Amino acid sequence: MAKAHHHGMHAHVKKRETAPVQDGAILVAMLFVLVGVLGFLPGITTGFGGMEFAGTGSDAKLLGIFEVSILHNLVHLVFGLVGMFMSWFTGGARLFLLGGGTIYLVLGVYGFFIDKTDAANFLPMNTADDWLHVGLGVAMLVLGLVLRRTPADRSEGYPT
Repeated sequence: MAKAHHHGMHAHVKKRETAPVQDGAILVAMLFVLVGVLGFLPGITTGFGGMEFAGTGSDAKLLGIFEVSILHNLVHLVFGLVGMFMSWFTGGARLFLLGGGTIYLVLGVYGFFIDKTDAANFLPMNTADDWLHVGLGVAMLVLGLVLRRTPADRSEGYPT
């Protein structure tokens, strides 16, 4: 059977135009969902049998580094899913990056000031989590501030 060549068959099918801020937000959101899922996988998460719902007693560590619990994993999953929905609109994407970035920056700084064996460490988090949260918060804030809110192809020729 001869292969039919349809040149330009998909030319009329147009991808939904997304602004860079939406693309950035969806990538961050997908990363959170992935991390949330990985936190529930034995092997990728060490000490899996010692995972607790929340609190400092959890022995589970994502990639053997980041302390996680069922609650911590669920927070990642829910945060990622919320981000995916918010990314549908440019304003939502920007709010997810700025608001989420602020939350993670505050969470990271909070982590440096609490006693890790204390009930204040409810997620729980270790120092590796704290640094990751600060870095993630800063990265999300930067993305939220610098990424354009209009699709690139429409933004050509702005009046100066």
